[in-house]
Amino acid sequence: MKGHLFERSSGHWAIVLAVRDPVTGKSKRKWHSFKGTKREAQVERARLIAEIASGGYVEPSKQTFAQYFADWLRDWAPMKAGLKSVERYEQLGKHLIAAIGSKPLQHVRGGDLNRAYREAAAKGLADRTVKHLHVLARRVFGHALRQGDIKRDPSREIDAPKVAPREAAVLRAEEIPVMLAGLRGSLHTIALVALGTGMRRGELCALRWEDVNLEAGKLEVKQSIEQTRKGGLRVKAPKTKHGRRTITLAPSVVTALQAHRVRQLEQRMQLGLGRPAPDAPVFATFDGNPRTPDGLTRAFAKAMAKIKLPHVGLHSLRHTHASMLIKAGEDILTISRRLGHSSATITLGVYGHLFSSRDGTAAAVEAVLGGIG
Repeated sequence: MKGHLFERSSGHWAIVLAVRDPVTGKSKRKWHSFKGTKREAQVERARLIAEIASGGYVEPSKQTFAQYFADWLRDWAPMKAGLKSVERYEQLGKHLIAAIGSKPLQHVRGGDLNRAYREAAAKGLADRTVKHLHVLARRVFGHALRQGDIKRDPSREIDAPKVAPREAAVLRAEEIPVMLAGLRGSLHTIALVALGTGMRRGELCALRWEDVNLEAGKLEVKQSIEQTRKGGLRVKAPKTKHGRRTITLAPSVVTALQAHRVRQLEQRMQLGLGRPAPDAPVFATFDGNPRTPDGLTRAFAKAMAKIKLPHVGLHSLRHTHASMLIKAGEDILTISRRLGHSSATITLGVYGHLFSSRDGTAAAVEAVLGGIG
């Protein structure tokens, strides 16, 4: 392949190359501007020709990061992520757009991303959220690189922002009876089930009576409810195979669910609704519909503020359940499976600080080897 070189004015050159359109297969001309000596222009022409020959050529584009991000969010993100995640990408993307939105995508460098992260942190974003910005940048620029829209991925040129270690919020032993005593009705049952199972709020909202076997003292987590601003409520399956799980129930949790079922039946009879269907939600609104995750979070937060425990969030009950299992000496794999984590590594990352640092391995080895020799 030969490229043509024209001098437009002193020191300003036009490099004209013939490239093949990937869609039509036809040859078309591509013009590149270059500033420098003739020799430097010839070197640049040779470099571009080599890129085309090797398949590494990327057609120059003035498309900005903001434009590219909007296309990616609309056309590509939904293919890989759920509605809730896409909604989160949109919110996070606003911080990247504020910093580099007007910059051509192909001109963004690692230093630009670092600046975006610093500006986001200066606006008060938590360090964990800033790291999520970096994860989002990796997704967008990684996609652009795979699609041949950029030659280099700027997110790979820098390290991920550091996140200060944060321990999971766990209720103190004396706070648990105070919390339960201050809750009434279904909120009391929900809190007790959350403490006794470690279920997530979406899983609690999606729990159906057909998933609960009170006689056997167990329940199955088969689905979750996701709530988004644009999509409303959506029932979805667990993300991983370990998210679908069977959880054994403590007698106190069984008793609470039995009493809750009686109250629910009485209420339905008073409203003339009859007995609930097997697939009816365990924690339903007065008309039999499932509670919404956001609504449940708000109701719980309001109740906690009323009883002077504003630092206790609904997700704290899941953390507290994990801490109870750890204190009881349960192994990490059992705990991970019960919580529905995809791997025990995740469980250790969240709750590793709760495990005792007592090391009895030397004594265990000595018990076996001490009498030998």
